[in-house]
Amino acid sequence: MHDWEQADRYAEAHSTPPLEELRRLGEETEATTDAPQMSVGALEGAFLRILTAVKQPRLVLEIGVFTGWSSIEMARALPPGGKIVACDVNEETTAVARRYAQEVGVADRIDYRVGDAAETIAGLEGPFDLVFIDAWKPDYVDHYELVLPKLADDGLILADNTLSVLNGNEAIGRFNEHVLADRRVECVLVPIRDGVTLIRKV
Repeated sequence: MHDWEQADRYAEAHSTPPLEELRRLGEETEATTDAPQMSVGALEGAFLRILTAVKQPRLVLEIGVFTGWSSIEMARALPPGGKIVACDVNEETTAVARRYAQEVGVADRIDYRVGDAAETIAGLEGPFDLVFIDAWKPDYVDHYELVLPKLADDGLILADNTLSVLNGNEAIGRFNEHVLADRRVECVLVPIRDGVTLIRKV
């Protein structure tokens, strides 16, 4: 039985490597933030980019930007005219995200919103073709319930860190049980890094 960290290292080594700009973003995040593990990193970034390329969403909602790796990767794969609304409460880390989005050449595809995500979501009409939830874990259920009515019929919600329940994250445990019991959707928890759950309407 292999361990997860070994599996992730092997998976990352056998996935298309990140852009040089994103590699530098990772180094800056590591050096300047208190919780660099909050960044999705190369493996999950590639996963998000390929899902976006397959899905071809017109409107993406990201809840939780941090230093921007995830929004940049998704923005790279958007179809012409596609847009990401990226919500976060931290102006400093969002400024880092803006700077690297500019470097990569995708800043025009990302609408960064600094403030309360619930208020931002309330002001958006949708429909969202793709939603990435990666914010304060106790708010996951509330964010999910806010976005589900605005999700396109063929839309997809991605919830990050859903295996962190195995490290004692009770809020994520409540979220996982909430989604599993929701007859409006079907879901699959993918064991990539700290877990990503894919959720779609039925």
